[in-house]
Amino acid sequence: MKKTRGHIRALGLAVLALAMGGCMKWDYGATEEVALPEGGLFVLNEGNFQYGNASLSYYDPKTGRGENELFVRANGMKLGDVAQSMVVRKGVGWIVVNNSHVVFAIDVRTCREVGRITGFTSPRYIHFVSDEKAYVTQLWDNRIFIVNPRRFEITGYIECPGMTMETGSTEQMVQAGRYVYVNGWSYQNRILKIDAERDVVVDELAVGIQPTSLAMDRYGKLWTITDGGMEGSPYGYEAPALCRIDPEGLRIERRFEFGRGDRGSEVQLNGTRDTLYWINGDVWRMPVTAEGLPEGPFLEEAGTIYYGLTVDPIRGDVYVADAIDYQQPGMICRYSAGGELIDRFYAGITPGAFCWWINGGGR
Repeated sequence: MKKTRGHIRALGLAVLALAMGGCMKWDYGATEEVALPEGGLFVLNEGNFQYGNASLSYYDPKTGRGENELFVRANGMKLGDVAQSMVVRKGVGWIVVNNSHVVFAIDVRTCREVGRITGFTSPRYIHFVSDEKAYVTQLWDNRIFIVNPRRFEITGYIECPGMTMETGSTEQMVQAGRYVYVNGWSYQNRILKIDAERDVVVDELAVGIQPTSLAMDRYGKLWTITDGGMEGSPYGYEAPALCRIDPEGLRIERRFEFGRGDRGSEVQLNGTRDTLYWINGDVWRMPVTAEGLPEGPFLEEAGTIYYGLTVDPIRGDVYVADAIDYQQPGMICRYSAGGELIDRFYAGITPGAFCWWINGGGR
Protein backbone atom coordinates (compact mmCIF):
# COMPACT_ATOMS: atom_id res chain seq x y z
CA MET A 1 0.00 0.00 0.00
CA LYS A 2 1.44 3.24 0.55
CA LYS A 3 4.99 3.53 1.60
CA THR A 4 6.17 1.43 4.49
CA ARG A 5 3.07 -0.24 5.85
CA GLY A 6 4.12 -2.87 8.32
CA HIS A 7 2.06 -5.83 7.19
CA ILE A 8 3.42 -5.82 3.66
CA ARG A 9 6.94 -4.59 4.10
CA ALA A 10 8.46 -8.03 3.97
CA LEU A 11 8.60 -9.99 0.76
CA GLY A 12 7.80 -13.15 2.65
CA LEU A 13 4.50 -11.76 3.87
CA ALA A 14 3.55 -10.57 0.42
CA VAL A 15 4.30 -13.94 -1.12
CA LEU A 16 2.28 -15.59 1.64
CA ALA A 17 -0.62 -13.29 0.88
CA LEU A 18 -0.59 -14.28 -2.78
CA ALA A 19 -0.27 -17.94 -1.93
CA MET A 20 -3.23 -17.81 0.43
CA GLY A 21 -5.17 -15.71 -2.05
CA GLY A 22 -6.15 -13.11 0.56
CA CYS A 23 -9.55 -14.78 0.59
CA MET A 24 -12.33 -12.68 2.07
CA LYS A 25 -15.64 -14.29 2.86
CA TRP A 26 -18.38 -11.77 2.26
CA ASP A 27 -20.80 -12.58 5.08
CA TYR A 28 -23.90 -10.38 4.98
CA GLY A 29 -25.82 -9.26 8.05
CA ALA A 30 -28.09 -6.48 9.24
CA THR A 31 -27.76 -3.00 7.76
CA GLU A 32 -28.66 0.49 8.91
CA GLU A 33 -29.30 3.82 7.24
CA VAL A 34 -26.29 6.09 6.90
CA ALA A 35 -26.54 9.74 5.83
CA LEU A 36 -23.26 11.67 5.66
CA PRO A 37 -22.93 15.43 5.12
CA GLU A 38 -20.75 16.58 2.25
CA GLY A 39 -17.55 18.48 2.98
CA GLY A 40 -15.84 15.95 5.23
CA LEU A 41 -12.98 13.51 5.38
CA PHE A 42 -13.10 9.75 4.79
CA VAL A 43 -10.56 7.75 6.76
CA LEU A 44 -9.51 4.32 5.53
CA ASN A 45 -8.42 2.02 8.33
CA GLU A 46 -6.22 -0.82 7.11
CA GLY A 47 -6.93 -3.20 9.94
CA ASN A 48 -4.53 -6.08 10.51
CA PHE A 49 -3.00 -8.07 7.67
CA GLN A 50 -4.94 -11.31 7.02
CA TYR A 51 -7.58 -10.46 9.62
CA GLY A 52 -10.12 -8.92 7.25
CA ASN A 53 -10.89 -6.09 9.69
CA ALA A 54 -10.40 -3.03 7.50
CA SER A 55 -13.01 -0.31 8.03
CA LEU A 56 -14.24 3.09 6.86
CA SER A 57 -14.62 6.21 9.03
CA TYR A 58 -15.82 9.75 8.32
CA TYR A 59 -15.17 13.09 10.01
CA ASP A 60 -17.17 16.30 9.57
CA PRO A 61 -14.89 19.33 10.20
CA LYS A 62 -17.88 21.66 10.66
CA THR A 63 -19.31 19.73 13.62
CA GLY A 64 -16.27 17.80 14.81
CA ARG A 65 -18.27 14.59 14.63
CA GLY A 66 -16.62 11.33 13.58
CA GLU A 67 -18.33 8.05 12.64
CA ASN A 68 -16.75 4.61 12.39
CA GLU A 69 -17.51 1.24 10.76
CA LEU A 70 -19.57 2.91 8.04
CA PHE A 71 -19.11 0.27 5.35
CA VAL A 72 -20.27 -2.66 7.46
CA ARG A 73 -23.11 -0.64 8.94
CA ALA A 74 -24.42 0.36 5.50
CA ASN A 75 -23.80 -2.93 3.69
CA GLY A 76 -24.00 -5.62 6.33
CA MET A 77 -20.55 -6.97 5.40
CA LYS A 78 -16.97 -6.14 6.26
CA LEU A 79 -14.85 -3.98 3.99
CA GLY A 80 -12.15 -6.65 3.65
CA ASP A 81 -8.44 -7.16 4.20
CA VAL A 82 -6.16 -4.06 4.11
CA ALA A 83 -8.00 -0.94 2.93
CA GLN A 84 -5.44 0.84 0.79
CA SER A 85 -6.79 4.04 -0.79
CA MET A 86 -9.92 5.89 -1.86
CA VAL A 87 -11.00 8.36 -4.54
CA VAL A 88 -14.31 10.26 -4.79
CA ARG A 89 -15.63 11.03 -8.27
CA LYS A 90 -19.09 12.42 -9.06
CA GLY A 91 -20.64 11.26 -5.82
CA VAL A 92 -19.15 7.77 -5.94
CA GLY A 93 -16.38 6.62 -3.62
CA TRP A 94 -13.92 4.08 -5.02
CA ILE A 95 -12.26 2.07 -2.25
CA VAL A 96 -9.24 -0.06 -3.09
CA VAL A 97 -8.89 -3.08 -0.77
CA ASN A 98 -5.43 -4.48 -1.31
CA ASN A 99 -5.37 -8.03 0.02
CA SER A 100 -9.01 -8.73 -0.87
CA HIS A 101 -8.18 -7.94 -4.52
CA VAL A 102 -11.21 -5.72 -4.98
CA VAL A 103 -12.24 -2.12 -5.67
CA PHE A 104 -15.61 -1.20 -4.18
CA ALA A 105 -17.80 1.63 -5.48
CA ILE A 106 -20.06 3.23 -2.89
CA ASP A 107 -22.58 6.06 -2.76
CA VAL A 108 -20.63 8.52 -0.62
CA ARG A 109 -23.71 9.86 1.14
CA THR A 110 -25.14 6.50 2.20
CA CYS A 111 -21.97 4.34 1.98
CA ARG A 112 -24.05 1.69 0.17
CA GLU A 113 -22.22 -0.40 -2.41
CA VAL A 114 -23.17 0.41 -6.01
CA GLY A 115 -20.68 -1.94 -7.68
CA ARG A 116 -17.31 -3.64 -7.41
CA ILE A 117 -14.39 -4.59 -9.64
CA THR A 118 -12.62 -7.87 -8.93
CA GLY A 119 -9.81 -9.92 -10.46
CA PHE A 120 -6.82 -7.84 -9.35
CA THR A 121 -3.49 -9.15 -8.10
CA SER A 122 -2.95 -6.72 -5.25
CA PRO A 123 -4.51 -3.31 -6.05
CA ARG A 124 -3.10 -0.11 -4.59
CA TYR A 125 -4.52 3.07 -6.16
CA ILE A 126 -7.12 4.02 -8.76
CA HIS A 127 -6.85 7.01 -11.11
CA PHE A 128 -9.60 8.16 -13.47
CA VAL A 129 -8.56 9.05 -17.00
CA SER A 130 -12.23 9.54 -17.99
CA ASP A 131 -15.68 8.34 -16.95
CA GLU A 132 -15.09 5.14 -18.91
CA LYS A 133 -11.41 4.49 -18.21
CA ALA A 134 -9.34 4.27 -15.05
CA TYR A 135 -5.97 2.83 -14.10
CA VAL A 136 -5.38 0.60 -11.06
CA THR A 137 -1.81 0.12 -9.86
CA GLN A 138 -0.58 -3.14 -8.37
CA LEU A 139 1.83 -4.62 -5.87
CA TRP A 140 3.73 -7.72 -7.04
CA ASP A 141 2.56 -7.34 -10.63
CA ASN A 142 4.38 -5.93 -13.65
CA ARG A 143 1.12 -4.51 -15.05
CA ILE A 144 -1.13 -1.56 -14.38
CA PHE A 145 -4.73 -2.67 -14.86
CA ILE A 146 -7.09 -0.73 -17.12
CA VAL A 147 -10.72 -0.78 -16.00
CA ASN A 148 -14.08 0.48 -17.23
CA PRO A 149 -15.73 2.03 -14.15
CA ARG A 150 -19.17 2.13 -15.72
CA ARG A 151 -19.15 -1.61 -16.42
CA PHE A 152 -17.10 -2.52 -13.34
CA GLU A 153 -14.69 -4.65 -15.34
CA ILE A 154 -11.03 -5.00 -16.23
CA THR A 155 -10.50 -4.20 -19.90
CA GLY A 156 -6.73 -4.40 -20.38
CA TYR A 157 -3.23 -3.88 -19.00
CA ILE A 158 -0.25 -1.58 -19.29
CA GLU A 159 3.02 -3.48 -19.27
CA CYS A 160 5.67 -1.84 -17.08
CA PRO A 161 9.18 -2.30 -18.50
CA GLY A 162 11.89 -3.60 -16.19
CA MET A 163 9.44 -5.21 -13.78
CA THR A 164 8.61 -8.83 -13.06
CA MET A 165 5.69 -10.32 -11.17
CA GLU A 166 7.98 -10.60 -8.12
CA THR A 167 9.38 -7.07 -8.30
CA GLY A 168 6.49 -5.24 -9.94
CA SER A 169 5.13 -2.38 -7.89
CA THR A 170 3.28 0.73 -9.01
CA GLU A 171 1.63 3.20 -6.66
CA GLN A 172 0.21 6.70 -6.81
CA MET A 173 -0.73 8.52 -10.02
CA VAL A 174 -1.07 12.15 -11.11
CA GLN A 175 -1.99 13.43 -14.56
CA ALA A 176 -0.91 16.41 -16.67
CA GLY A 177 -2.57 16.61 -20.08
CA ARG A 178 -2.41 13.26 -21.82
CA TYR A 179 0.29 11.89 -19.55
CA VAL A 180 -0.10 9.99 -16.29
CA TYR A 181 2.87 9.75 -13.93
CA VAL A 182 3.21 6.88 -11.50
CA ASN A 183 5.81 6.02 -8.87
CA GLY A 184 7.11 2.51 -8.33
CA TRP A 185 7.69 1.62 -4.70
CA SER A 186 8.69 -1.82 -3.41
CA TYR A 187 11.90 -2.99 -5.11
CA GLN A 188 11.63 -0.09 -7.57
CA ASN A 189 13.34 3.28 -8.03
CA ARG A 190 11.51 4.96 -10.90
CA ILE A 191 8.79 7.33 -11.98
CA LEU A 192 6.97 6.05 -15.09
CA LYS A 193 5.35 8.30 -17.70
CA ILE A 194 2.27 6.85 -19.41
CA ASP A 195 0.58 8.09 -22.55
CA ALA A 196 -3.06 7.83 -21.44
CA GLU A 197 -4.33 7.95 -25.01
CA ARG A 198 -2.30 4.90 -26.06
CA ASP A 199 -2.07 3.17 -22.64
CA VAL A 200 1.68 2.66 -22.90
CA VAL A 201 4.75 3.65 -20.85
CA VAL A 202 6.72 6.19 -22.92
CA ASP A 203 9.47 7.27 -20.50
CA GLU A 204 10.94 6.68 -17.05
CA LEU A 205 13.16 8.40 -14.50
CA ALA A 206 15.29 6.85 -11.75
CA VAL A 207 14.88 8.89 -8.55
CA GLY A 208 16.29 6.66 -5.79
CA ILE A 209 15.33 3.54 -3.90
CA GLN A 210 11.60 3.15 -3.32
CA PRO A 211 9.74 6.41 -4.04
CA THR A 212 6.74 6.24 -1.74
CA SER A 213 4.33 8.88 -3.00
CA LEU A 214 3.68 11.44 -5.72
CA ALA A 215 2.14 14.92 -5.96
CA MET A 216 2.03 17.82 -8.44
CA ASP A 217 2.32 21.41 -7.22
CA ARG A 218 0.74 24.61 -8.57
CA TYR A 219 3.70 25.20 -10.89
CA GLY A 220 3.33 21.83 -12.58
CA LYS A 221 6.28 20.24 -10.79
CA LEU A 222 6.21 16.65 -9.58
CA TRP A 223 7.32 15.80 -6.04
CA THR A 224 8.25 12.41 -4.69
CA ILE A 225 10.02 11.15 -1.59
CA THR A 226 12.06 7.96 -1.38
CA ASP A 227 12.39 5.78 1.70
CA GLY A 228 15.89 4.53 0.89
CA GLY A 229 15.08 0.86 1.37
CA MET A 230 15.98 -1.14 4.46
CA GLU A 231 19.30 -2.27 5.84
CA GLY A 232 20.05 -5.75 4.52
CA SER A 233 17.60 -5.46 1.63
CA PRO A 234 18.80 -7.21 -1.54
CA TYR A 235 17.58 -4.18 -3.51
CA GLY A 236 19.85 -1.80 -1.64
CA TYR A 237 19.96 0.72 1.18
CA GLU A 238 20.69 4.43 0.85
CA ALA A 239 19.81 7.82 2.26
CA PRO A 240 16.27 8.83 1.26
CA ALA A 241 15.54 12.07 -0.57
CA LEU A 242 12.81 14.51 -1.50
CA CYS A 243 12.83 15.24 -5.25
CA ARG A 244 11.34 18.01 -7.39
CA ILE A 245 10.87 16.84 -10.97
CA ASP A 246 10.21 18.57 -14.27
CA PRO A 247 7.53 16.25 -15.73
CA GLU A 248 7.79 17.48 -19.30
CA GLY A 249 11.47 16.67 -19.63
CA LEU A 250 11.25 14.03 -16.89
CA ARG A 251 14.36 15.15 -15.05
CA ILE A 252 15.19 15.89 -11.41
CA GLU A 253 15.43 19.64 -10.84
CA ARG A 254 16.24 19.53 -7.14
CA ARG A 255 17.16 16.74 -4.74
CA PHE A 256 16.91 17.29 -0.97
CA GLU A 257 18.91 14.60 0.88
CA PHE A 258 17.97 13.18 4.28
CA GLY A 259 20.08 11.08 6.62
CA ARG A 260 20.61 7.39 6.08
CA GLY A 261 18.08 5.49 8.16
CA ASP A 262 15.39 8.15 7.80
CA ARG A 263 12.04 6.97 6.41
CA GLY A 264 10.35 9.46 4.12
CA SER A 265 6.70 9.07 3.13
CA GLU A 266 3.34 10.81 2.57
CA VAL A 267 4.09 13.73 0.28
CA GLN A 268 1.02 15.99 0.46
CA LEU A 269 0.10 19.51 -0.68
CA ASN A 270 -2.20 22.15 0.76
CA GLY A 271 -5.25 23.39 -1.15
CA THR A 272 -3.34 26.03 -3.12
CA ARG A 273 -0.59 23.47 -3.84
CA ASP A 274 2.18 25.84 -2.83
CA THR A 275 3.17 24.19 0.45
CA LEU A 276 4.52 20.68 0.76
CA TYR A 277 4.04 18.36 3.73
CA TRP A 278 5.60 14.96 4.42
CA ILE A 279 6.39 12.45 7.15
CA ASN A 280 9.94 11.62 8.19
CA GLY A 281 9.60 10.46 11.76
CA ASP A 282 7.86 13.76 12.49
CA VAL A 283 5.66 15.88 10.20
CA TRP A 284 7.55 18.43 8.08
CA ARG A 285 6.54 21.18 5.67
CA MET A 286 8.08 23.78 3.38
CA PRO A 287 7.12 26.04 0.46
CA VAL A 288 7.47 24.34 -2.91
CA THR A 289 9.84 27.16 -3.88
CA ALA A 290 12.21 26.50 -0.95
CA GLU A 291 15.90 26.13 -1.68
CA GLY A 292 16.63 24.01 1.38
CA LEU A 293 14.97 21.71 3.89
CA PRO A 294 13.37 23.28 6.99
CA GLU A 295 15.46 23.45 10.15
CA GLY A 296 12.85 21.76 12.30
CA PRO A 297 9.60 19.75 12.02
CA PHE A 298 6.11 21.22 11.79
CA LEU A 299 4.72 18.62 14.22
CA GLU A 300 6.74 16.62 16.72
CA GLU A 301 5.21 14.50 19.45
CA ALA A 302 7.19 11.81 21.25
CA GLY A 303 5.66 8.35 21.09
CA THR A 304 3.43 9.16 18.11
CA ILE A 305 3.51 6.81 15.12
CA TYR A 306 2.69 9.17 12.26
CA TYR A 307 1.15 6.85 9.70
CA GLY A 308 -1.06 8.99 7.48
CA LEU A 309 -1.24 12.66 6.50
CA THR A 310 -3.60 15.01 4.66
CA VAL A 311 -4.34 18.75 4.43
CA ASP A 312 -7.85 20.21 4.30
CA PRO A 313 -7.97 21.82 0.82
CA ILE A 314 -10.42 24.48 2.04
CA ARG A 315 -9.42 25.33 5.61
CA GLY A 316 -5.73 24.40 5.52
CA ASP A 317 -5.96 22.25 8.66
CA VAL A 318 -3.53 19.34 8.87
CA TYR A 319 -4.70 15.84 9.79
CA VAL A 320 -2.35 13.10 10.91
CA ALA A 321 -3.09 9.48 11.71
CA ASP A 322 -1.43 7.92 14.76
CA ALA A 323 -1.37 4.12 14.44
CA ILE A 324 -0.58 3.87 18.20
CA ASP A 325 0.31 0.15 18.33
CA TYR A 326 -1.34 -1.20 15.14
CA GLN A 327 -3.70 -3.29 17.30
CA GLN A 328 -6.14 -0.86 18.90
CA PRO A 329 -8.16 1.89 17.18
CA GLY A 330 -5.86 4.62 15.91
CA MET A 331 -6.15 8.32 16.59
CA ILE A 332 -6.75 11.11 14.05
CA CYS A 333 -5.41 14.49 15.16
CA ARG A 334 -6.47 17.76 13.53
CA TYR A 335 -4.10 20.73 13.69
CA SER A 336 -4.39 24.29 12.45
CA ALA A 337 -1.98 25.57 9.80
CA GLY A 338 -0.16 27.15 12.73
CA GLY A 339 0.38 23.77 14.40
CA GLU A 340 -2.21 24.11 17.18
CA LEU A 341 -4.26 21.02 18.11
CA ILE A 342 -7.93 21.59 17.20
CA ASP A 343 -9.51 18.18 17.66
CA ARG A 344 -8.84 14.46 17.85
CA PHE A 345 -10.95 11.37 17.44
CA TYR A 346 -10.56 7.60 17.36
CA ALA A 347 -10.95 5.88 14.00
CA GLY A 348 -10.39 2.17 13.26
CA ILE A 349 -7.37 -0.08 13.50
CA THR A 350 -4.32 1.32 11.66
CA PRO A 351 -5.75 4.43 10.00
CA GLY A 352 -3.50 5.35 7.09
CA ALA A 353 -5.29 6.82 4.08
CA PHE A 354 -7.55 9.85 3.70
CA CYS A 355 -9.99 11.09 1.07
CA TRP A 356 -11.81 14.43 1.03
CA TRP A 357 -15.39 14.69 -0.24
CA ILE A 358 -15.87 18.28 -1.40
CA ASN A 359 -18.09 19.68 -4.17
CA GLY A 360 -19.03 16.21 -5.38
CA GLY A 361 -15.43 15.11 -5.81
CA GLY A 362 -12.41 14.30 -3.72
CA ARG A 363 -8.67 14.47 -3.35
